[in-house]
Amino acid sequence: MASRSPRSPPADTATASLSAPADDPVGVEQRIYASITAALLQGRLRPGAQLVERDLAAAFGCTRGALRKVLARLGFEGKLVLEANRGAFVPSPSEQDIRQVYRARQIVEAGIVTALCGALSAAHKRRLRAHVRSEEKAARAGAIDESVRLAGQFHVLLTELAGGTELLGLVGQLVAKTELYKALFDPSKGSSCSADEHLRIIEALDAGDLQEALAAMREHLAELEERVIAQVRQSAAGEDLGAVFRR
Repeated sequence: MASRSPRSPPADTATASLSAPADDPVGVEQRIYASITAALLQGRLRPGAQLVERDLAAAFGCTRGALRKVLARLGFEGKLVLEANRGAFVPSPSEQDIRQVYRARQIVEAGIVTALCGALSAAHKRRLRAHVRSEEKAARAGAIDESVRLAGQFHVLLTELAGGTELLGLVGQLVAKTELYKALFDPSKGSSCSADEHLRIIEALDAGDLQEALAAMREHLAELEERVIAQVRQSAAGEDLGAVFRR
């Protein structure tokens, strides 16, 4: 299996992550959290890679205590896997794990599309189209992590507009997982074409064409799923954390 070399982060991301004053522990932790999250969403950490505390502390110039708080937060959010007596690892989901999450999204979001079809208010349409413009702007700027985040938030926004208050937490969790899957296994493409695909969904909803809206959502999620599955088998060779989080 071919290995993927970690790509260097944008200079502003790396330096900002390490620039908190030494007497501002909360700021230090937030910057470490933001830097690791960005590395995950930019696909600079391989599935299964271990985040060795000693190496991370050296890369960030921080104490292990501060680092452990950040790792615990990332573990709680599902962005890292924490194993007792072993440490923190980048998630390495199986094909079955990935398919189950996308299957859950297909089922839930079909209901959301059905609820919204033909029922978009003028304010709803403005919000959705403004969101798509933000996606397009992020894609043009090459901001992969922002592009992935916005692509996921489009689906959360649909849930909100459908009045799915009880579903927001569930959809948010499912979207967060698939965002990470895309970043881990498909970093070069990120969320390419998502803006166009999202626009197709909006237009179908606006036209009240339920069959087209369902097809657009189903094909959109299926394409993302198959793209990730096609690249699931990646190398789990050791990660050079100093290179990823270079100062």
